[in-house]
Amino acid sequence: MQNPFLRMLRARPAIPFLFALIPAGAHADEVRIAVAANFTKPVQRLATEFEQATGIRVKASFGATGLLYAQIRNGAPFEILLAADAVAPRKLVDRGLGVASSEFPYAIGKLVLWSSKPGFVDRQGAVLRSGQFAHLAYCDPKLAPYGAAAVATMRSLGIYAALKPKLVEGQNISQAYQFVASGTADLGFVALSQVFRDGHLRSGSAWIVPADRYPPIRQDAVLLRSAKDHPAAIAFLRFLRSPSARAVIRSYGYGISQ
Repeated sequence: MQNPFLRMLRARPAIPFLFALIPAGAHADEVRIAVAANFTKPVQRLATEFEQATGIRVKASFGATGLLYAQIRNGAPFEILLAADAVAPRKLVDRGLGVASSEFPYAIGKLVLWSSKPGFVDRQGAVLRSGQFAHLAYCDPKLAPYGAAAVATMRSLGIYAALKPKLVEGQNISQAYQFVASGTADLGFVALSQVFRDGHLRSGSAWIVPADRYPPIRQDAVLLRSAKDHPAAIAFLRFLRSPSARAVIRSYGYGISQ
């Protein structure tokens, strides 16, 4: 017989109906989520809204998708993975650690070249060819999809080899952002969500990298097998697909898969 909460996850009722379907015992519960670092700010806001609406506490841990995947494989007690790609969730499903019917794209990521200095990055990204900077930050392309997107962008521009001596590699996108924000790097490739809000650049200067410069950053969510009967975890995934949650995700510059 099909799990009733998985049916609820795939269905799309209005959000008030979702909360009415959460068992009373779940209101004092919590859900533990492994979250790709680029999604830190959106998930913090989403967690607050979810907690206020349901009473369910959200405990989020952040990091590079590759590291989170490794932690889950080694038994880390998470119930949901919000990855920065579609690969890690699929691998978890293939290994019997994720629930196949729960996978879905919750966001489409966007890459941006950013500097904390106003006027430093032009709107065409020509600064990359100028060489007028000491260090360029990005994140580990083996662990973080945004790092792989940064490398793909530099390769597509034909400048990767020339820029290699200036690259400063962070373990995840949050560390890459900190390198730029602190001035350790003059500029860097970061997630759009880290520097834009409601369509406006919060500080510094930036070039939104055209989507055809790197492979699509499809960010998938998956329910972990250990939580397949956990109402709080399933409720959070259902909330993530609601119109209100999708509006929050869009406000941070992400695309939404229809």
